[in-house]
Amino acid sequence: MYKFDAMINNEFVSGANRVEILNPTTLESAGSVAGLEEKDIDQAYQAARKAQQPWADLPLMKRIEVLKKWNALIQEKREEIAKIMVSEVAKGYKASLSEVDRTVEYFDYTLEEAKRLEPSVFTGRGMGVNNKYALYDRVPKGVGLAISPFNYPLNLSMSKIAPDLVMGNTVVFKPATAGSLTGSYLGKLAVEAGLPKGIFNVVTGRGSVIGDIITQNQELDFISFTGSVKVGHHILEIAKTKDVILELGGKDPALVLDANNLEFVAEEIISGGLSYSGQRCTAIKRVLTTNAIADQLVPLLKEKISKLSVGKPEDDAFITPVIDEKTADYVQGLIDDAQSDGATIVFGNSREKNLMQPTLVDRVDVKSRLAWEEPFGPVLPVIRNDNVEELIKLANQSNFGLQASVFTTDLDLAISVARKIEAGTININGKSQRGPDSFPFLGIKDSGYGVQGIHETLLSCTRYRGIVINYKDPLKK
Repeated sequence: MYKFDAMINNEFVSGANRVEILNPTTLESAGSVAGLEEKDIDQAYQAARKAQQPWADLPLMKRIEVLKKWNALIQEKREEIAKIMVSEVAKGYKASLSEVDRTVEYFDYTLEEAKRLEPSVFTGRGMGVNNKYALYDRVPKGVGLAISPFNYPLNLSMSKIAPDLVMGNTVVFKPATAGSLTGSYLGKLAVEAGLPKGIFNVVTGRGSVIGDIITQNQELDFISFTGSVKVGHHILEIAKTKDVILELGGKDPALVLDANNLEFVAEEIISGGLSYSGQRCTAIKRVLTTNAIADQLVPLLKEKISKLSVGKPEDDAFITPVIDEKTADYVQGLIDDAQSDGATIVFGNSREKNLMQPTLVDRVDVKSRLAWEEPFGPVLPVIRNDNVEELIKLANQSNFGLQASVFTTDLDLAISVARKIEAGTININGKSQRGPDSFPFLGIKDSGYGVQGIHETLLSCTRYRGIVINYKDPLKK
């Protein structure tokens, strides 16, 4: 079992209470983290505020030098971090190692990209103003709050933290409850790497206890949150700052528009929809296609799903337990509802506690909850309609708009359909996915607010500061 404390101003804080973190595989304790109180949270913000200006005053290359040591230590401890993730979020060991490696790469790329954010210089000549030069530089926003989800406890944390810090901000970091062991360990490594006091602080506790407290502190300048729609909307309502980036849910459709390359299409749908038991905001969460295509595609999907390994993350099973039994109950409710509306269970629909068999559900009725609600579990619904315009309409009727996939060998059709889909990103002949991390990442409607991606996050955690030089030409008569 792991036992980690919160980290405030480079000191470890055990808190008044302990929060037990359950291992999703055993449903027993994986360890504990500190359960902080309001006074601890305020201490973290005060430390972040005090450290912010001195940190911002350091030259960029000095900040990069400091942060590289932290990144090197994360790389060095990759196996230990992976073991923690296996224990607290039931992610396969190899997938956890890959997440560490991806995070190190993200960190490196961020540090390099920060060097390219040069100031912009303007004159007013195009507007007939000949006596002004303006320099617009990007400066840090101040003290940021980073709130991460459970499913990528390292990568989606550092995708907020690294850009904030390199640009001269300081950070108060609140990991998801499931994910707090990884988040707390990050704090431990930050101290070992010699990060200056106060620039990075880890606060832990249940969101229901400290969630409102961390978003309403007077020292807070901006927030980056990844999590549920409900919590994201709540943050918008109560946060002390309205400078907020939200990455919320998705109900990403895959529109299959012809029967060419169905073997490839089926592989992409299975990988895109069911990897890490479907616990990804960008997972394919519904397949939209015609009857004729579905008659060929569904048997292929069934064949491939039936071969997926189901079991423990330590064994690198493709399907591992979902994060908790409450989630499993919710996913099961969606499946049961669809079945009661006449849907056909093609494969799966069995579980042992929170270990669910991957489930393929065909002929899902559009009145069913499974057609619209995000499951965050290993279930793949197929919705049929012989009219392509109706398929596009079904894709767009969702309150989500994160990503979508369009599969067809007719490129003209693919582009035409992609332009009509209401989503942040549309993938042609490929599964929906977050990366590469150098690409912009965004959602519309209930899927999010603001744009992420390495370059975009560097922009979102900074603001323009303009200095305008007014002058008179002494030679002009």
